[in-house]
Amino acid sequence: MIDISVSNLVKEFEVGKKILDGLTFQVDSGERVGLLGPNGCGKTTLLRILTGALGCDEGEAVIAPGKRLGLISQIPVYPAGYAVEDVLDAAFRPLRDMEEEMTRLSARMAEGESDPALLARYDKLSAAFQAGGGYETDTRKNKVANGLSISPAMREQMFDRLSGGEKTRVNLARLILEDTDILLLDEPTNHLDLRATEWLEEYLEKFKGTVLTVSHDRWFLDRVVDRVIEIQEGKAEFYSGNYSFYAVEKERRYEERLRRYEKEQAKINQLEKAAEQLRVWAYSGNDKIFKRAQSMEKRIERMRTTDRPKKERGMSVRFGEREFRGDEVLTVKGLSKSFGDRTLFGGVDLEVAGGERIALIGDNGTGKSTLIKILLGEENADGGRLRMGPTVKAGYLPQHVRFDHPERSLLDTMLYDLDCTAQTARNRLASFKFRGEDVFKPVSALSGGEQSRLRLCMLMDEKINLLILDEPTNHLDIQSREWIEEAVEEYEGCLLFVSHDRYFIDRFAGRIWKLEDGHIVDFRGTYQEYREARERGRLQPAPAAAAAPKDPPPEKKEKPRRPGGTKNLEKEAAAAERAVAKAEERMYDLSLEIEEASADYLRLQELYEQRDALEEEILKLYGTWEALSAQLEEARG
Repeated sequence: MIDISVSNLVKEFEVGKKILDGLTFQVDSGERVGLLGPNGCGKTTLLRILTGALGCDEGEAVIAPGKRLGLISQIPVYPAGYAVEDVLDAAFRPLRDMEEEMTRLSARMAEGESDPALLARYDKLSAAFQAGGGYETDTRKNKVANGLSISPAMREQMFDRLSGGEKTRVNLARLILEDTDILLLDEPTNHLDLRATEWLEEYLEKFKGTVLTVSHDRWFLDRVVDRVIEIQEGKAEFYSGNYSFYAVEKERRYEERLRRYEKEQAKINQLEKAAEQLRVWAYSGNDKIFKRAQSMEKRIERMRTTDRPKKERGMSVRFGEREFRGDEVLTVKGLSKSFGDRTLFGGVDLEVAGGERIALIGDNGTGKSTLIKILLGEENADGGRLRMGPTVKAGYLPQHVRFDHPERSLLDTMLYDLDCTAQTARNRLASFKFRGEDVFKPVSALSGGEQSRLRLCMLMDEKINLLILDEPTNHLDIQSREWIEEAVEEYEGCLLFVSHDRYFIDRFAGRIWKLEDGHIVDFRGTYQEYREARERGRLQPAPAAAAAPKDPPPEKKEKPRRPGGTKNLEKEAAAAERAVAKAEERMYDLSLEIEEASADYLRLQELYEQRDALEEEILKLYGTWEALSAQLEEARG
């Protein structure tokens, strides 16, 4: 059965600029579908059309009759004085109405009324109330509130005094409690910490209805969706799998389209040369040859049907890294911080060596950003000592980027802040995908993701060896997240970052700091290894380890130390992998040259010799890559 049907949908907000242009797709009952596309492609517009909040110019969007629809991005306006508890209770309004009617009917029966119709009505309501979970509302409400980190204190607050993120979280809880048939989720994980996000994923796995979600959380998409619809230039492209399948398949389709385009262009070039030769012969007075030339040119025009496939160029970036001397980056002894009667953390002992990549994770409100500010010297600790290495220079990308002069253009911002030449500024901006007229835009006109990218561009001009990031991918679309990740990938110094983006954590972290219950659990390993250890219950707070004898634990003695941990080995393996990929690309180009030179015997012999040499080189590169990968796996083990 079809739950959502969208046919030839067209919507434009500016004349001649269609945000949706013939969008067509359907979603069957029980499907979990991810809706992808860059910011501004029309995803939220589509969700608003589905709920009836926005009309379309052409086409239609139909929801199956009788199906209850819920949209998470909508934050309803509730009456003045509504507490969070009242909002949660609003999900049970039909049950409350039934309960009130049952109470009135019960009172009438207690007064002696014995009308059979009254008894039948009471029995009907009682059965419906029980079937709808009327006797379990408090249990369900507490379970959902706890899962989404809605504390008892928060439930007593006025709804209109909550932040936007808190309102979104409460509305998500209300929507889940309403038990709708179709869930439309617009960035549901943006304001959730890791624990709440994992709870939502587990809920959606058990949810029996249909889910259509817009999300840039790639880990969430991998766990929740089984089909992807990507909006490209107002139309839909379909992928029958989760995000990981989509990423691989999208690249495969691009390569296939590029090969088809290049093959078509090669054929067109061949025909154009033939047509040109026929025209030369036709000038001698042979009308038949002239007609053949015209016929061939018409054939060429009919073949020009495929545009060159488009692909976003990657960023060409590199940090101006400062030379690091010594092993000491950061030493923390007995660090503590409180606000009034509330203790965020205490007795924290940590050491950071050069080249480490550390993820600081924890629930919202545990003090992650406060700890970062203390490390940067922006906030004072209540107790303990903090020491930075003598050659350490830190660079910081905050969660909410601010510029002192947002009215300045990107180019002027670079010129004033970095004191560089105009050409240098434009070159650096271009490497971060700010090109052409974009450099003359005011900074205030940039999106949040673009402002983060600009700040990172400015950071890269500084010679830093400790990069600190606070939620670097928050509120960014997938493409912007990948750009940020490309930049961080090139950075070779020490990295400390706060993030709820598990895809980002899994890619970069080689050590995990989990801040909870006023302590830090210090886990040396990848995020996957951390999850496995957590499931086995083998995580211990850092202070417990600090209380042990001063001799280093056996694991540290046995674990081989490489400069920068396993970072150098990781980079060598990555470089070997890139070398293999480039060699394979050269082999593909060589095969195309061999096809083109099929009639040139001497050229063909030369190309065959090049191919044989390249095959030997690829075998050696594969051997190097496999050896480095094995060493890396052993080092991580």
